[in-house]
Amino acid sequence: MTITSQESVIDAKLISSTDLKVDQVVDLDNFETFYFIRDNTIYKQNKDGTSINYSNYQLGEITTANTFNPLKINLFYQDFNMVIILDNRLAEIFKIDFNTIQPYKNVSHVSTGFDNTLWVFNVDFQKLELYDYKANKTRFSAVPVQSLVLDLESDYNFCWLLTEKFLYQYNYFGSMISKIENTGFTEISKSNGHLILKKEDSLYFKHKKKEDLTPIKLPKLLINQFLLTNETLYIYDLEKLHKYQLKIN
Repeated sequence: MTITSQESVIDAKLISSTDLKVDQVVDLDNFETFYFIRDNTIYKQNKDGTSINYSNYQLGEITTANTFNPLKINLFYQDFNMVIILDNRLAEIFKIDFNTIQPYKNVSHVSTGFDNTLWVFNVDFQKLELYDYKANKTRFSAVPVQSLVLDLESDYNFCWLLTEKFLYQYNYFGSMISKIENTGFTEISKSNGHLILKKEDSLYFKHKKKEDLTPIKLPKLLINQFLLTNETLYIYDLEKLHKYQLKIN
């Protein structure tokens, strides 16, 4: 079922626009700690401007970085089918080589789970798995999906899998709790159970307790990246990082 609310919109009030030149904006948390990638290096920059960084050029390009749990940051290197887990000082604490574990996993997407787990999408079986990397055990495998996976997001309680045909939501027990038809969305971002979805040059908001998708009223701008932190929406257009306040009821 597709439910898109066109009757109402969510207003976005511009708070600031800051000059920025990075390859990827990863996160901006409640403490104004800024995570970003530049020249295949991940940086953690504090509010006072001090920063630390991590790089591992032997593993190729960083495909995705997930800082939802700042004590267990995961970096996914798809070219080498590997994940590096970092602590809050960006020091390596665990290395997961999906090429050498049994059974072998060919992974295309990775996101943070609870405890010592990762949500991973196994391309060979076309299914979402909850993988315990400390125990080297798959705690849960979902029913295979029949369309291309576009994005994967998660928190400690839920996981959202966006495919070309549907947006799936799972709980941490592995049960699918919702399935919404995808009408052209290509990326998602989450905060506190709420979602922001991108369709072409527009963003839509999905309340965690509702299925309807509400357009966000924004000026025309290039949306290269976007992320939601509580009720703050950040949009990066390759030159500036725009900060908007959303009115979420």
